[in-house]
Amino acid sequence: MANNNNNIQSDEQKQYFKDRAGTDEARFHVVPHDEEGWAVKREGQDEPEYTADSQSDAVEEAKRMAEEAGTMAILHNEDGKIEDLLNYEDK
Repeated sequence: MANNNNNIQSDEQKQYFKDRAGTDEARFHVVPHDEEGWAVKREGQDEPEYTADSQSDAVEEAKRMAEEAGTMAILHNEDGKIEDLLNYEDK
């Protein structure tokens, strides 16, 4: 049963990101990346916008990108869990 719930949640999360892809609501996520260490990914896209060896470099780039776009940077830890949210949306 738990696996079914995880699959449903995963499908819901995929839809959430898909709905925001290519819109002003697309946010930037700093996530662990197998190939380069850390990546900045825009919601709804599989390929990273930016990769870096260090988390701090990826965070700085995500902040810059989110501020420029007027959206949010969402920082994940090494386990992929959300660690911090940085809001650059226009109020």
